[in-house]
This record gives sequence, C-alpha cells and structure tokens, in this order.
Amino acid sequence: MGPVRYLIPLTLLAVAAFNSGCQMGYLMKSGYGQMKLLGSRIPVNEALEDPNLDEAKKQKLRLAQEARLFAEQNLHLASSKNYTSYVELDRPYVTYVVSAAPKWELKHYQWSYPFMGKMPYKGYFHEADAVEEEKSLQKEDLDTYMRGVSAYSTLGWFNDPILSSMLRYDDYDLVNTIIHETVHATLYIKHAADFNERLATFLGNKGAELFYLKKEGADSPTLKQIQLENQDNKVFSTFISAELKLLEQWYKDLPASERSEEKRSERIRDIQKKFAAEVVPTLKTDNYKKFSEAKLNNARLLVYKTYMQDLGDFESLYNLVGQNYSKFIDSCRGLEKAHDPAASLKEMISKKQQ
Repeated sequence: MGPVRYLIPLTLLAVAAFNSGCQMGYLMKSGYGQMKLLGSRIPVNEALEDPNLDEAKKQKLRLAQEARLFAEQNLHLASSKNYTSYVELDRPYVTYVVSAAPKWELKHYQWSYPFMGKMPYKGYFHEADAVEEEKSLQKEDLDTYMRGVSAYSTLGWFNDPILSSMLRYDDYDLVNTIIHETVHATLYIKHAADFNERLATFLGNKGAELFYLKKEGADSPTLKQIQLENQDNKVFSTFISAELKLLEQWYKDLPASERSEEKRSERIRDIQKKFAAEVVPTLKTDNYKKFSEAKLNNARLLVYKTYMQDLGDFESLYNLVGQNYSKFIDSCRGLEKAHDPAASLKEMISKKQQ
C-alpha cells in the first residue's frame, strides 16, 4: 500500500464469480486456491505444541486468541470459529489484489460477485495472475494498483484461519486485524465496499484501544502508541477526504481539450506537496510521512478513499451513542438497506444532534 498504514491491508477475496465465460477460469482458480488454503489448516492448539514453530510465532498466536475472545466477549462482535486454526504459508502474502480506475475520473473500476455485490478489487492467489490482470487493465487505458495482502475475510462462509503472513504485524496491528475482520463477519452491507472497509477500519482502531486498555491499563505504552497512531489517522482522513473531493471536482471541471498526463501528474503532485508542507509537521508518528513521495495515480488514491475517507463521521456517531461499541454497531445496522450508507450515516448523525 505504500505510505498509509492501513493497519492491515485487507480484501474480501471472492471465491465465486458470475458464471460468465470470462469469469469461469477465475472461478476455478479462486475456488482451488481457497480449498487448498482451508485444507492446510491446523488447530491453533496443535500449532502451539509444534516444536518446529518458533516461539515468536507462538506468542502472536496466543495474542490472536486473546483478541478473538475480546472481540466476541467484550465488543460483542459475531461469535465464530474464525481464527481458531492456523496456516503456515510458503509465501509472504496470501493473495495479490488489483484495483483500477479511469485516468480522468475518480471512480472505482468494479467487479461483480454473487453475495457480496460489486467490489473495487479483484484478488488472486498467485502473483503472476494478478500481474496479468493488471496488464490487461492497463491496455484499457486505466490506472492500476497491485498489492500483496496478508489477511482477508470470507464473511463467515468459511472458518477463516490465522495466516503466517499476519504474524509479521506488530502486536497491536495483529489485534487490530482480528477485530477488523470480525467486524466484517458481524456487519457487511452489500454493494458498499468502501463503507464496509471504513467501518471496519474505525472499529478496528477503537477495538485495539479498548483491548490494550483492558490488558495493560491506562498507562500502557502500547495503548499510548495506538492513540497517537489513531490521532494521525484522524488527521490524514480529514486531509485526504478534502483533497479527494477537490480532485474529483477538478477532473469534472477540466475541459477534455486541456487534458494531458503531465497536467494530471502535476495536480496529484500538488496534493503531496500540500501534505508535506501542512500535515507532516503535525503528525505524531511516521505512518503517513512517505505519502508525499509515493507513486500515486487514481487507482491508488481510491484505495485511500476506501479505507480513510470521512472517518470523522464514524467518530461523531460513536460519541453520540456514548462511546458504546455495541450501540454504535446497532446504529450502523440501520444502514443495511440504505442505497448510500455513507450519506445515510450523515443524516443519522444530523438527526441525533438535533
């Protein structure tokens, strides 16, 4: 992902696709990859007894179990058998994900999947397949972005395992991952990928804070680090939300006759210069400081939108329900049938503030 600490770069990898001819090969490969992954699972208790598994990984597995139980018992997220098994991968990432966008419009290129609806990314178990997909999209004159993914959710269709790729995270990032993914399994709104990811990002951040408050107390150095990073998340979210809206309008206002790749690159670079000058001096951590030097295009900027835009709306609702995690989720359940959950969230907040 580059400069943004997505905390955990995540995707919901589809294991099925519409049965059109162009999707059949993808369906078969994805299904085989998912079944192979599930067939490699062993119970966490068995992994903890394995003398060949190093102690650092065992410590992470124990922490993941703590986070899983905390998510269910304290945060009242969905109870399941997710993360009670373990898979040792033979590669650094479990999947590789491709996203795309038009060059002159800040709009997701989307793929359609049954059950989940439209999604702004497509996942592959093999990097070569993702590279091939990216090249195909580039031939259509689209911006593209490909990245490795360490964790994903099947939304309860299977019992998701802990993956060795997840154990590379810092402890609090691993906790955040478990909570983030459990949010997906608890509440997922069809055709609203961006909203779902932002919801899980917000609740993963809050959940990690609550976990370490309970585990280590208010004076915990880990808790203080999480709080600093969450403060930076708010700062970055405010900045990128405003800049993406301005960029979107710039694309709309620019006459087709004046378009050039040089002008587009310069406009995106202006966002990075502004970030370096105005935002970097206010940051408390290093998580976003490389944003000003990242190689950006519309596809990559839209990934920031997916995870980070308007997180302040979730913060507002969280405060309005008395910072009660369960009440917050219950309120968000009321958005399940909304045509535009993000807009409906703003309306909900406005009504509660009256």
